[in-house]
Amino acid sequence: MTILVAPDSFKGTYTAAEVAAAIAAGIHDGGGSATQLPVADGGEGTFEALCRSLRASPVSVDVVNSWGEPLRAILGLAADGTAVVEVAQASGLSAARTTPQDAMSASTYGTGLLISAAVNLGAKHILVAAGGSATTDGGTGAVRAITENGGLGDARLTVLSDVTTTFLEAARVFGPQKGADPATVLLLEERLERLAPSLPRNPSGVPRTGAAGGLSGGLWAHFNAELVSGAGAVLDAANFDSLLGTAEIVVVGEGRLDSQTGEGKIISAILERVRQSGREVPVVAVVGSVHEDLGSYALNFADVMVATDVDAMRAAGTAIASL
Repeated sequence: MTILVAPDSFKGTYTAAEVAAAIAAGIHDGGGSATQLPVADGGEGTFEALCRSLRASPVSVDVVNSWGEPLRAILGLAADGTAVVEVAQASGLSAARTTPQDAMSASTYGTGLLISAAVNLGAKHILVAAGGSATTDGGTGAVRAITENGGLGDARLTVLSDVTTTFLEAARVFGPQKGADPATVLLLEERLERLAPSLPRNPSGVPRTGAAGGLSGGLWAHFNAELVSGAGAVLDAANFDSLLGTAEIVVVGEGRLDSQTGEGKIISAILERVRQSGREVPVVAVVGSVHEDLGSYALNFADVMVATDVDAMRAAGTAIASL
């Protein structure tokens, strides 16, 4: 039996690769054959998933964090001229800093430096994973950095995200998780409202332009960046459809299975690919927890197994091998 193991990370605890390895080990214990395919949806783990699929080599770059402090970040560069840039590395909440976190002054300038570095290295197509940002500057910092460093040349941008939030919604939806209190959220909203009509193209009502605090909208407006589902891009890069063709079971996973899982997340994208294949392939979910609001979404799975540590993931894999 061939089982395709394609989990997302269990955010904050286990990477997608660690989850896939533990489940696969259990499948092998149970006499099954497992293909490991760690995935992501534009947020945490997307950089690693894309670099793995594209066989992109890491390149260290001197950039700055959201408050202008110097740091080293890594971009991925593949032999075919595709580069992978992760917003979180330079402009993220988890990026190294010594200054206090301030949502109002946080800038995407460092992400622009990463994109410019990719261009200077010869990249022709730059994938920008938009999750985990600390910023709500509408991409003004990144646009300035790119412009100051000579622009994009003939390179094109694709922004990957797991949200369809529009430009003007970015502050309200994401500001609080970036440290903005209600008064600051209002100020950020007003700034985006002033910025939108001044851009080469107005991103106000365009889906996905609110990702990374409007960074995606700024790149769309200035550089005609393509805005796509991070989940779909990761699955395409990994040749998921081809691997699905030989799988008898698909295993998905994430830290918490809830009603939002069906809204653009990687599990939802995988379920849709399975439906589109026309094959009746059972899908099993191995998750850290299940929210009580899951409701009818649970009917998408042949089984839902809760596993909170590596041993439990391995045991879940063994159980799956016997299905």
